[in-house]
Amino acid sequence: MRAVIAEDDTLLREGLVALLSAEGIDVVATSGDTEGFAATVLEHRAEVAIVDVRMPPSWTNEGIQAAIDLRRHRPGFPVVVLSAHVETRFVGDLLADDAGGIGYLLKERVGAVADFVESLRRVAAGGTVLDPDVVTALLRRRKSPLEALTEREREVLELIARGDGNREIATALRVSEAAVHKHVRNIFQKLGLLADDTRHRRVVAALTYLNQQ
Repeated sequence: MRAVIAEDDTLLREGLVALLSAEGIDVVATSGDTEGFAATVLEHRAEVAIVDVRMPPSWTNEGIQAAIDLRRHRPGFPVVVLSAHVETRFVGDLLADDAGGIGYLLKERVGAVADFVESLRRVAAGGTVLDPDVVTALLRRRKSPLEALTEREREVLELIARGDGNREIATALRVSEAAVHKHVRNIFQKLGLLADDTRHRRVVAALTYLNQQ
């Protein structure tokens, strides 16, 4: 897998290069800012990109904007965004294209190498991974239509938002996959996501949390 990294912290950037290289991931380009980010990704034929939320010159949302611009050029291109703190302001913008292949993780997760690499590979395969702390922060701010969900359905939706599949959810909640399938179906129904909906319903369900701020 070929990766590009945009991170202004030199120590973290070089640490990511060493970490990913040790896991067999080829880091083909790195940068301390987001200038020309999309062009760099395309030029080096990268398969996944990692970018910090706050980058020069304003250290606000340059990383988010760079990810959005990249995905305008290449819809669904896999991007993992790293943040030093729990921030929910820009997550909705990041996921708004509903194309999957997005990760939003706290930088502290990088130290858990196996989990971080697994998340990176999941995103590269088209999955969506949200940091558990970010999901929790979003859950605390949500209102209807989520009020229609039962406590168990909320638990299932939280795990969906985190990027878990039905088997992982069943393991986490210690229930059968059939039970999880039933809960997911009920969630879709209550959120108005019909079976003939052409959108990625799991991602839209997660986005429902984000749009209730």
